[in-house]
Parts: sequence; C-alpha cells; structure tokens
Amino acid sequence: MVPAGGLAPDHSRWIDSQQKFFLPVDVLKEVFRGKFVDGLKKLHAEHKLGFHGTLAALQNPKAFAAWLRPLFRSKWVVYSKRPFGGAQHALRYLGQYTHRVAISNHRLVALADGMVTFRWRDSAHKNKKRLMTLPVDEFLRRFLLHVLPPGFVRIRHFGFLAHRRRGASLPLCLQLLAESGRVPAETKPEERAGSSPQPLWICPHCGGPMVLIARLSPIELRLRSPPVPAAQQP
Repeated sequence: MVPAGGLAPDHSRWIDSQQKFFLPVDVLKEVFRGKFVDGLKKLHAEHKLGFHGTLAALQNPKAFAAWLRPLFRSKWVVYSKRPFGGAQHALRYLGQYTHRVAISNHRLVALADGMVTFRWRDSAHKNKKRLMTLPVDEFLRRFLLHVLPPGFVRIRHFGFLAHRRRGASLPLCLQLLAESGRVPAETKPEERAGSSPQPLWICPHCGGPMVLIARLSPIELRLRSPPVPAAQQP
C-alpha cells in the first residue's frame, strides 16, 4: 500500500503526489516482460526447465535464446485497474489475509485414525461449502506452506508509518491534511477551545477510544499466554 503523498522534508506541510504516480501501465508491461524473460533465462542456465517432444531442441542454449528473442518484439498485457469499492474495500480485503491464520478452528471438523477432516469453500461452484479429508502429514504440509520463513513478516511499515516515528508523524499528517482541507469534514480534529484531542485508535465494536497500556516485543508476544476468561479467574 503506497500513500498518495507525504510530508515535506521540514515536516511543515503535506505534499500531494501526481494523479498518475504509481505503476504506469505501459512501464509495468515492459518491466514485467523483462523480469519474466530474465527468470526463464536463469532457470534454463540452472537446468531447471524440462523440454519434451517437439520442444526438446530448446535444451540447447543458443536455440533457447533464439526462441526468447521474439518475445521482446511483442507487447505484453498486464491487468491493472482501480480496486472495486475503493481504498477502504482494498484494505478490508487485505486485512482478512494479513491478520488471520491459514485455517481457523471452526473449519476443523474431525481428527481420527490419522486423518483430518475440514471444511473448504468451492469457488468453482458458487462458494459451496464442502468437506475434505487428508492424512495428518499432508494437512500439516499444506498448513506450513503458509508459515513465513525466519526473518520474514507479513507487513513492513516505512516512512511516516514506521514504528519508530508513526506515534509523532501520523498525527502530524492528519493535522496537515485537515488544515489543507484534503480530508472529509467529519474526520477533521476539533478546533474549539477546551476540546480534547481526538484519539488515535477507535474501538471497532463500541466506538470508544482505545488506550495504549503496554508495547510487547515479538519475543514477548510468543511467550505471553492467552488471557484467562473472567468466569475462570479465582
């Protein structure tokens, strides 16, 4: 996700980007074509491409290079268009994948005799819910495909959203956008005397302000046990 603008070097004002600032389609076509063909060349040099039947002659490096050459004389097609529903819809859609596990508990149906049964949605038949049964090893293999390698994270923040500075820079961005009239009236901070500052985080359920109590490091998050329900507390 790329913001359409940013803070001036001295943080005195907000600078809007140009209307067509991100990934021009004509440039994207050429870049995608170049990277795709370069990937084919590397795979061929590493002998990771298989050629059979009438394509067996392409195992020869010169024949393969001659086969690739015409690809640069034709225009490639990339699919690029505005997201359906706008930016808020795109954020909501991405959030469903970045803030949940590969399969939730309610989709697990049974574990018996070394087999796991779970529900899945068949998109080819109007998202009809079906059951699938797999051996435990195969189920774990598929689940672990969604686990990130060490050192990787789902989301990285840069610029004014970086963790070290967003506590100060994000409110400044909102203030400058409000002063310039680039945000809707209902999101502008109150300017009346004696009014309390607007909270940075709002509870999505009750609409009340959320208060920061503590910040946990990644290691602390792993070691921290889940909270005990009130009914089970002594």
